[in-house]
Amino acid sequence: MKKIVRTAALVFLVGSVGYYLWYGLGDRGRSNYGIDALSWVGPQMIWPIVAVSVVVVCFALTGDSVLAAFTGRNSAAFRQGAVGIGTVRSVRQTGMTLNDQPEVRIDLGVEGADGETFESHARMIVPLTELALFRPGVVLPVRYLPGRTDKVEIDRSGDTSTAQDALNRSMIRQGLTTPGKLDIAARGVPAQAVVQSLSVPGEIRNGNSKVELGLAVTRPDGTTFTTRVEKFLPPRSVGHVQVGRVVTVHYLPGNEQEVVIALPANV
Repeated sequence: MKKIVRTAALVFLVGSVGYYLWYGLGDRGRSNYGIDALSWVGPQMIWPIVAVSVVVVCFALTGDSVLAAFTGRNSAAFRQGAVGIGTVRSVRQTGMTLNDQPEVRIDLGVEGADGETFESHARMIVPLTELALFRPGVVLPVRYLPGRTDKVEIDRSGDTSTAQDALNRSMIRQGLTTPGKLDIAARGVPAQAVVQSLSVPGEIRNGNSKVELGLAVTRPDGTTFTTRVEKFLPPRSVGHVQVGRVVTVHYLPGNEQEVVIALPANV
């Protein structure tokens, strides 16, 4: 659709300029009015001026970020792209706005589906009230084209399972979790737990600090049990597992000592 609109606008521009030149070079103004200047100055100028305006508007409104803002979907080129995990490096406004909402350029470090890493960027229209959400360190699912990784798009498909699978694979590759723990998170019983103790041994893995937690877990029937959990957390998440905090956990009834803490990727 974008190519059709832009092509039509360019054809209109070429046709308008061609008509203007045909009118002027043919001295049609002089033959009609007896005044040579009218061959170049007159109503025939309207069409090239209108055509230039149409081209500018069409190219602006068919930009990928603008189309995504209107449709709520990724552009056609990226809609079936591979899903990776992008970590925000920096955000800056480009100067373009749509209904007073700024377009921003988001620089990202991306981990692809196969574990390859690359630097890239995305552009999107972001409401002013949501600009603060795109801060450095935030993790976002992105769509990218293998072999053309200089540009990506923030995933707008709404397919949370695909995004979660990509995040899970990334965490396994980084040694931050295991397939067994992911299985517990998927099949285990959800419960609430109170953090009773917290220690930080000092081990760091890919920028994530290891923490050891003592938990008092409340079963769905109201009874409780205690256990200890080791987990690697980014610095921004450590505040959410301080002593006294209530966290969501999952466990298998047959193995209550193996408990998995569920924390959002961005907190």
